[in-house]
Amino acid sequence: MAERNITIVEEFILLGFSDLPNLQGFLFGIFLFIYMSILFGNGLIIILTKVSPALQTPMYFFLGNFSFLEICYTSVIVPRMLSDLWTQKRNITLLACATQLCFFVILGCTEFLLLSVMAYDRYVAICRPLYYPIIMNQRVCTQLVTGSWISGIPVMLGQTYQVFSLPFCHSNKLNHFCCDILPLMMVACGNTSVLEILIYGGAVLYIMLPFILIIRSYFKIIATIVKLPSAIGRFKAFSTCSSHLTVVILFYGSAIIGYSRPKSKISGTDKVLSLFYTIVTPMFNPIIYSLRNKDVIDALRKLLPKSFGSANNK
Repeated sequence: MAERNITIVEEFILLGFSDLPNLQGFLFGIFLFIYMSILFGNGLIIILTKVSPALQTPMYFFLGNFSFLEICYTSVIVPRMLSDLWTQKRNITLLACATQLCFFVILGCTEFLLLSVMAYDRYVAICRPLYYPIIMNQRVCTQLVTGSWISGIPVMLGQTYQVFSLPFCHSNKLNHFCCDILPLMMVACGNTSVLEILIYGGAVLYIMLPFILIIRSYFKIIATIVKLPSAIGRFKAFSTCSSHLTVVILFYGSAIIGYSRPKSKISGTDKVLSLFYTIVTPMFNPIIYSLRNKDVIDALRKLLPKSFGSANNK
């Protein structure tokens, strides 16, 4: 009887925000605006870190990579979500769902790792300033960024394979706006113990360990800043890492709250929290780094007159 109840699922239906039928057009407009803001804001950061001589430092090298990561991360989710809202066709094939999940978790791991690398960069700059050019040379920076991008691939590929090796027998409807591990596990049947071990192991390795490294770095940064004799020096030292700290709080805060809630079912609150760390925080990142960073503002001021000047000459 149990085997007869297991049906072969060839596609899923992403319910998304279908429980708000009267707001589909409004949500499409909001998410389109957010996505365009992410592309424009993070794209501008990438351009500034490439063309501005004042931003040719390890800190802005990491920031440019982080902005590119944010564009990739949101592009895995938002275009599909916009298509679902516009066409009201919410079905997604098994292969497309697996592909989305795979890129989603890999890029999510990269984000956690890159945030810890950026915290380490600030630690070296503030706590060991004399050795900063030696420790954070171009080769080391490239290796840290490359490691952040590729180190999560094997484990996340394994998790994706384990998820889609499970039979799906409860339903083919996913109460989410994207293919994520939790909603897929809710419609899966069979033994999920191996997958759960992989998930917990991956969370410790790619979420908790980077978080511990970030906390450790900022403990040492704060201890060093407090010992500085000049108030101006303390303010300048803290301002160099305040943007990164703000992003860490927003991203980790929403992700931890979202994944630590009871998971008997996915509610509207869970989906809003997922939206926050998947698309809202990437939208705010360029604003945070621009408003809190004098170097970025100065580079933007220098770039804009050149752009307008070249446009007028044409």
